[in-house]
Amino acid sequence: MNPDLSLTLGLVLAAVAIPSSVSAFSDGRTPRIPALAIVAAGLLVLYAVRTRPGGYALHDVPRAIYRTIALLTG
Repeated sequence: MNPDLSLTLGLVLAAVAIPSSVSAFSDGRTPRIPALAIVAAGLLVLYAVRTRPGGYALHDVPRAIYRTIALLTG
């Protein structure tokens, strides 16, 4: 898997899972699925950082997202 794609998927998954987790906590439910999604997001980001030569710096993240969008749109 492309490291940029992995990073982007991990960030999007985390962005969706964190509000879902907060919602579950506020309703008094156990956040099983959001917790699983947060772990999966962390693993995707970790995979991306480990497989890209030199890793990612904070200023590289928007470029990686743009490259992923360009890759997916053709």
